[in-house]
Amino acid sequence: MSTNTNDAGQPKVKGKEYLKGWIPYSVKRYWSYLVVTIIGTIMPWITINGNHIFLLDFDQKKLNFAGIAFDMQELYLMPFLLMLLFLGIFALTAIGGRAWCGWFCPQTIFRVIYRDFIETKLLGLHKRISNKQQKPDMTKPENQLKKLVAILIWSVLSVIAAADFMWYFVPPEDFFRYLANPGDHMVLVGFIVGLSLFLIVDVIFIKEDFCVYICPYSRVQSVLYDKDTIMAIYDPHRGGEIYKGHGNERVKLYNKQKDLLAVEPNAECTTCQSCVNVCPTHIDIRKGLQLECINCLECVDACTKVMGALGKPSLVKWSSEKETIAQEGKTHYFRAKTIGYFIALTLVLIALFAMGSKKENMLLNVNKTTRLYKILDDGGVENDYIFLFANTDSKPHSYYFEVVNNDKIKIVRPTEPFRIGAGKKKKSVVILQTHDMLANDSRKDVPIPVTIRAYAVDDKKNITVDRESVFVFPRSDLIEKDEKDKEDKEDKKEEK
Repeated sequence: MSTNTNDAGQPKVKGKEYLKGWIPYSVKRYWSYLVVTIIGTIMPWITINGNHIFLLDFDQKKLNFAGIAFDMQELYLMPFLLMLLFLGIFALTAIGGRAWCGWFCPQTIFRVIYRDFIETKLLGLHKRISNKQQKPDMTKPENQLKKLVAILIWSVLSVIAAADFMWYFVPPEDFFRYLANPGDHMVLVGFIVGLSLFLIVDVIFIKEDFCVYICPYSRVQSVLYDKDTIMAIYDPHRGGEIYKGHGNERVKLYNKQKDLLAVEPNAECTTCQSCVNVCPTHIDIRKGLQLECINCLECVDACTKVMGALGKPSLVKWSSEKETIAQEGKTHYFRAKTIGYFIALTLVLIALFAMGSKKENMLLNVNKTTRLYKILDDGGVENDYIFLFANTDSKPHSYYFEVVNNDKIKIVRPTEPFRIGAGKKKKSVVILQTHDMLANDSRKDVPIPVTIRAYAVDDKKNITVDRESVFVFPRSDLIEKDEKDKEDKEDKKEEK
């Protein structure tokens, strides 16, 4: 080991000794890709009490979340799930930049599988993963054949990825049963074919241009960044100013190290272009923050190898503008913005689980029919309703109901409880009747508020819902007229 010291008075070490124990970010990213892929693939198969961890079932019109099945009428949880998603991404961006893009995004994972594994490692179409700017010579027949094989391999993987995506909307147990009769499920087949074609075009032909020009996230990130946001960042104080200016006016000054050293003798950048060659979005990180950067940190790995051979730390680091550019001290991960995000996330999580824990095991919609009322021959008044029951519990129940705030109104139909299977629905015509004078208004019909309590006969304590409705009582003159008509009919009968 060399005993020479660097400018900071620290001993220099070179080559393998300096990089001993170093784990490239690319290796860590591959592990994160593997974990994300495994979770994304097996999650649709995991069930709790017969319900999936997450499933937005369009066929059965249900949402499965954390092993609990919610009917479509209970989708008040969806806004909380969306808030959780967006707040989580915003918090992640404020702390770690576009870490989502480089470490978890399916688009990036698919591109790495296709470009780095299939084309480079498996088929040797590209010479090195470390040079993503050098394109293969496609005039050679062997390269054309390799390209065709790569497309075929990715096409098969695209179908698998499309099927996995659909498992979040069609349960896997139903998915394969539907595919056994594709003619009866052409919508499902169409989605799989469409998604597969999109993935083929996106990954093979659009490439990272999707991240640069199509994905809106790159435009949002600039609003979320601040001086403490960590990202792949070049240290111009050590490496030297390679570019001059700001924004689109930045101009490259030096292509060769000797030109840079002539102006900045202490500049450590070797102008080897390793950080540029390895970039999947084709940017020069030495230019500063750019919308195209996805925080994959491949430029950090490239510079670490080059500078490590010289016994120096990397010029490109996963750091913040405050710490590296402004040199105003250490990065503050917990600051007002990020604390605010975490508080908001906590409140949304509490609300989500609080509302999810109050799931109703029975849903009921009460609607009056178009006929307001019916005056009976004996002077009684009837109102008709349509009750739509939904048993959202995991087992069948028998249901009935009662009027709880008016003992003068009775239920005359149905006369007995009825049974509904687990997850099933039933429509029932319900007739309420009264023989009492509920209102005495000769000018207009009078709506009488009623509360209808429906319950499971076999579990009334836990499965009970109240619904508000109205019982329309006719004008008093209509009832008097009806009674007078009856008396006239009776008189005529006696005369005969």
